[in-house]
Amino acid sequence: MKQVPQNVTIASTGASGAIFARELLRIVEREDRIKTANFIASENALRVFAEELGIGGRNALLKQLLGAESGKIRQQNNDDIGANVASGSYPTDAMVVLPCSMGTLAAIATGLAENLIQRAADVCLKEKRPLLLCVRETPLNKIHIRNMYRAADAGATIYPLIPTFYNRPVTLEDMARQFAFRVLAHIGLEQKDAYVWKGK
Repeated sequence: MKQVPQNVTIASTGASGAIFARELLRIVEREDRIKTANFIASENALRVFAEELGIGGRNALLKQLLGAESGKIRQQNNDDIGANVASGSYPTDAMVVLPCSMGTLAAIATGLAENLIQRAADVCLKEKRPLLLCVRETPLNKIHIRNMYRAADAGATIYPLIPTFYNRPVTLEDMARQFAFRVLAHIGLEQKDAYVWKGK
């Protein structure tokens, strides 16, 4: 039986798709089965948040994303390689990188571990913990494809940031929320409001 994650790490990097990260964080904040969450945003993610969501700076970032103070999510500095999630002894149950830039993918695939996001992902791989990389780029070149293979071969799940349309989303938030539901279901946190295809 799959263990239900109670402690998750969420990271955002410098690729388009900030609304997907925001909706995932909002669901995690409301999810009673998750007791603790750590959130890491790269410097480039901050730029994307500003461009796509109108959110400025690192100060009160979580409050801006959630619309209120968080009761369970702790923001970590990407430069702090001594943070809790940098150690295999810290009980992270799963990690999601959403969105995952091709630069971050490359670093994870080659084991660079030069910042906290890369190190936390490296820890998940070495400890055999679920790691979902929601990659975002098009078109893909051969380097991207090779790096996705390397990361998958090391144990990561490549989970491209591709929304669904068969559920007929009305708003961008609907689209992002359903994608976040699917991501959480993949790590054992099925959501009651998730759209499930039932066929004809």
